[in-house]
Amino acid sequence: MIEFRSISKVFDDGTVAVDDFSLVIPSHQTTVLVGSSGCGKTTLLRMINRMVDASSGALEIDGENVADIEPVKLRRRIGYVMQNSGLLPHRRVIDNIATVPRLNGVPKKDAHARALELMDTVGLDRAMADRYPAQLSGGQQQRVGVARGLAVDPNILLMDEPFGAVDPSVRADLQQELLRLQRELGKTVVVVTHDIDEAFLLGDQVVILEKGAHIAQKGSPHEILANPASDFVASFIGADRGKRALSIQTIDGASVLVDSDGNVAGRLVESSPA
Repeated sequence: MIEFRSISKVFDDGTVAVDDFSLVIPSHQTTVLVGSSGCGKTTLLRMINRMVDASSGALEIDGENVADIEPVKLRRRIGYVMQNSGLLPHRRVIDNIATVPRLNGVPKKDAHARALELMDTVGLDRAMADRYPAQLSGGQQQRVGVARGLAVDPNILLMDEPFGAVDPSVRADLQQELLRLQRELGKTVVVVTHDIDEAFLLGDQVVILEKGAHIAQKGSPHEILANPASDFVASFIGADRGKRALSIQTIDGASVLVDSDGNVAGRLVESSPA
């Protein structure tokens, strides 16, 4: 479990990126932070692995304050996937995936064996193992990025606009791939996006942010769609324009919410009996 407790971040130029933010991110679920550019969502994500340190407040992982963990050690146990994949251009696919295990002292043979297994996991042909990033499509590069993020079998996977740089059809495929991986692996996944449709598709918990990382609303896609908390939320999700007239359809055996444009707007999750 990840818990933000009264977290604030003020940068050196005086910009207040995060103002008194508190949130619990449940284990083994996908939480999506969604909002417009500049609302503080990426800053929040990077606080989890200490790429950004808070100015005040506390951030805990399973009860341990991340401020007490050496940053490099922390980052090597948390998966991180970024927009544009962030691959090392001079290293082969197999070596990109094996980067963190090798830094952690895993023998090259074992790290490469793990990398090949992860290529299978994310749907990449092993024949691509000796290629360089420039020889891959954008979607393939992102799959390598996801494989690299999973290479140390982390409990937590952070994803910063992971599919924002690929075309819509590839993006849809990658979104479905992430849903499949999460069903199989059950990681604690935190995704940052500005796309509300992506947030509703991927998230068990969706957190809609305003400037300063103020929470406009949080909940399941179904809860937010059924009861927008404010005019801002209604406008952000398109409910005020009739875009979110929803119906329930069954796709691949799962009940999903479909909007008036035919886009999947979220999944229905049955509550466990009390």
